[in-house]
Amino acid sequence: MADDRIVFAPDDIDLSRSPLRRGIAEPTFVLGAFNPGLTRLANGNLLLMVRVAEALAEPIRDGQVRSIRWTPAGYRLDAFDAAGADVADPRFFVLSGGAYPFLGLTSLSWLLPVELDPEGERIVAVHYDRAIEPDARHGEYGIEDPRIVRIGDRWWMTVCAVSGGRLCTAMYDSDDGLAWRSHGMVLDHGNKDMIPFEGTVGDRHLALTRPLSDAWFAMPPDDADAGGPAINLATSPDMLHWRPVADFAIRPLKAAAASKLGGGTPPVRTVRGWMLLYHGVEKQGAVGVYRTYRALLDGDDPTRILEREETVPVLEAAPDLIAPFAHQAYLPQPVVFTTGIVDAGDAWLVASGEADLACRMTRFPKARLA
Repeated sequence: MADDRIVFAPDDIDLSRSPLRRGIAEPTFVLGAFNPGLTRLANGNLLLMVRVAEALAEPIRDGQVRSIRWTPAGYRLDAFDAAGADVADPRFFVLSGGAYPFLGLTSLSWLLPVELDPEGERIVAVHYDRAIEPDARHGEYGIEDPRIVRIGDRWWMTVCAVSGGRLCTAMYDSDDGLAWRSHGMVLDHGNKDMIPFEGTVGDRHLALTRPLSDAWFAMPPDDADAGGPAINLATSPDMLHWRPVADFAIRPLKAAAASKLGGGTPPVRTVRGWMLLYHGVEKQGAVGVYRTYRALLDGDDPTRILEREETVPVLEAAPDLIAPFAHQAYLPQPVVFTTGIVDAGDAWLVASGEADLACRMTRFPKARLA
């Protein structure tokens, strides 16, 4: 296969088979098919669990923006230019006049299993009958950004669930990687990018987390670390009950361009330790520039960082890859958001979301990501 390619895009979706169509009377369109979880099935094929963002064909009417399941009545938009100027994040709108800066979404996300051949070169099947849609109030605005690991004979998947009351993590498991069972919430409000390790440390499961906050405190002037969103750790005896680890995993650095960090791929065990790819965001415009970086954590103590490089990213956005459907792009800044990794013998296959629009697959020789 090519070293870098788009493997699934909005035009590959049969929208008539969307699980959301049952409750929507107005015309919709696919805003993006991106940020896929990635795993290998028992038959050797790859599975992309694609996040599909579905939006109203006419989201702006009479100066109002409406999401699929909720139409804000009588609210005025703040900092949103219907002509498309980069004055706000186009994925959200702000409701004015309330006690808090309430946000609404311009789309609703659900998950679509897409089966690829073992090398990720062609689509084998699109499993609409196995699509996962929001099924509880904590996901009433959608479920996002799946991460998948296989531990023993079971597959596990985390998703971010969004609602008016929570921004939380929900957990699923599967016996075959295709039929998934929901276990509901496992981390409560204000946590994104919860990503399990693909394996255990001793008898404990581990996961990366990324708590959110409206208030961050500065670090001492002589400290190399910066304040702000960081990658933390949590541990569990059973994948369902999680406890935070006191030591940080990866914190932003004052000398680095990235002002906030978040998890990307599940950490995978190598002969040298736990290797993971994570995202760093450089502040620019409303959305920021997303790049993918690599870190290596100690195999027995993942709070110890063995290697970390934020000068040269592993992946950057590649506008040429989405040129055939660039007219559908809506993010003003370059974004690559890496979410999955599988072993391919002498290489790693890495799945990313490109521009919140399409699914990108990159093949890295293991010598490069040892």
